[in-house]
Amino acid sequence: MATGTFDSWDAAVLISILVISALIGIYYRYTGGKQKTTQEYLMANQSMTTFPVSFSLMASFMSAISLMGVSNESYQFGTMFCVINIAYWISTPIAAYVFLPVFYRMRTTSVYEYLERRFGQATRLSASLAFAIQMVLYMGIALYAPALALEAVTGIPRTAAILVIGLVCTFYSTLGGLKAVLITDVFQSFLMFAAIYAVIAVSAIKAGGFAVIWEVAVERGRVQFDDFSLDPTVRHTWWSLIIGGMVTYLSLYGVNQTQIQRLLSVRNLKSAQSALWWNLPILGLLSFSTIFSGLAIFYYYRDCDPLLEGRIKSRDQLMPLFAVDTMGQYPGLCGLFVSGIFSASLSTISSAVTSLSAVTLEDYLKPLYKAIFKRTLIDSQSTLPTKVMAFLFGLLCIGLAFGAGSLGGVLQASLTIFGVVGGPLLALFSLGVCTTRTNQRGALLGFLVSLIISFWIGFGGPKPSSVPLSFSMSGCENATALAAQALQLSANSSPVVIEPHYFWLYRLSYMWSCVIGFIVAVFVGYVGSIVLAHFGWAENSEIYLDKYQNQLDYDLFAPILSRRWRRQAESRQHLTTTQDEALTKLTRQ
Repeated sequence: MATGTFDSWDAAVLISILVISALIGIYYRYTGGKQKTTQEYLMANQSMTTFPVSFSLMASFMSAISLMGVSNESYQFGTMFCVINIAYWISTPIAAYVFLPVFYRMRTTSVYEYLERRFGQATRLSASLAFAIQMVLYMGIALYAPALALEAVTGIPRTAAILVIGLVCTFYSTLGGLKAVLITDVFQSFLMFAAIYAVIAVSAIKAGGFAVIWEVAVERGRVQFDDFSLDPTVRHTWWSLIIGGMVTYLSLYGVNQTQIQRLLSVRNLKSAQSALWWNLPILGLLSFSTIFSGLAIFYYYRDCDPLLEGRIKSRDQLMPLFAVDTMGQYPGLCGLFVSGIFSASLSTISSAVTSLSAVTLEDYLKPLYKAIFKRTLIDSQSTLPTKVMAFLFGLLCIGLAFGAGSLGGVLQASLTIFGVVGGPLLALFSLGVCTTRTNQRGALLGFLVSLIISFWIGFGGPKPSSVPLSFSMSGCENATALAAQALQLSANSSPVVIEPHYFWLYRLSYMWSCVIGFIVAVFVGYVGSIVLAHFGWAENSEIYLDKYQNQLDYDLFAPILSRRWRRQAESRQHLTTTQDEALTKLTRQ
């Protein structure tokens, strides 16, 4: 295992960047409204502009796991993953013009308040609880994984990395609220780009140009864009990446508390929709850059794969290893790279902290306070509890990161939970904004059945492991010894290898998990609602403004549908009026 050094220049760069993040939190604590109201603390007084929000949307989506994982993806499996960007372009209009206007009309702090208005309190609490568990577990892995990779390669102690990232993030999130989080996200976004471009630039210098990196990638079979297979067990195809990518994107940008909270912090709906559109090129640029960085790393290790050589234990450590191997001759560059990885973790965790504190306040504390004291918790009284919750969630994140190392399989479990919950949650909101016949009992039935099936697919097993593209050891210093060792291991192994039989659901590409969860929830939720209503076991009075259930609450539905239904209702009303007038004339005659 190779362990690099982190010199004083690198440390100075990293410390400077962490101090700047903390100072942003202090600045927003003592300027403006000084975070005295939850409206400012959680929603930035709805005064933010499009620019910081668009960067924040990207930063909270791209964690350190994503930066190192996407780079590793193109290193091992090629460039096919970049097709997912098409899904982002297709999905953005749906998020901007179907879901966002509904939330913006309500101006709610918690997106799950919509579910209470549309279905009922049980649906709101079920969805909110699923989101909270999802984010709490993901916070731990988002902090632990990069710390583990950096420790293994750069020599930065894992404990120090977890404490520094966790405490700095908790400090500025608790002190400065959403404004501080948004502005630090912008700052950290540039650092994320800097880290990726540092990798690409150093590799290009050693290769003698970008064209050489691309040529080697083509020669070694890393450039792939043409897998149109209809086989759902193939890891990445156009269909799995576009369809699965759409469901994943909409579950994050269409109905996720973290992203909607940012979009509602701008002045008006048009600005929020602009932020979503501006996020697209930013997200796409980082996505393509990260994929190319994987090819840049592959060029450097093209003839001596570090994992086969025994220098690293996992290919997730490739990017930090590359930084140590190549950036030492440039003072502070390795520190800038590490700062970019730290920034990706900071932005993800601060996003989780602010969204969890908002959900806890709106979905649990306020209803509990009202039930106990028979009055509403006013804004001035709820600011301090919200800050305390943000602080506690930050500490919980640190605790989970420390515990993650001893829990083993829970690391993969937390990532699986993040995926399998997204599909059912998107389905719940989709049934709400796009249908009038779905009722609370049907929606909850679909949500619970979908969660069970999604968890079964996610956690069931055994599952076949993904087979990467080929790697070379021909350029390793001890290539002959490594080859001999490989032959010895092959000779000692059983000559007959029986391919294990895997249940077909476990062989599906991971990109279909969200899609299956979404489809099951929509089908069971909609059909179940019709059946339950038919037998009189469920009703749907929440969607009406009057007790006679004649006047639909159009604000609960997607604008494109509510306008159509409103026109139909007006036409029916006009027809009824015309018929009544005609009948009156006939009666008089």
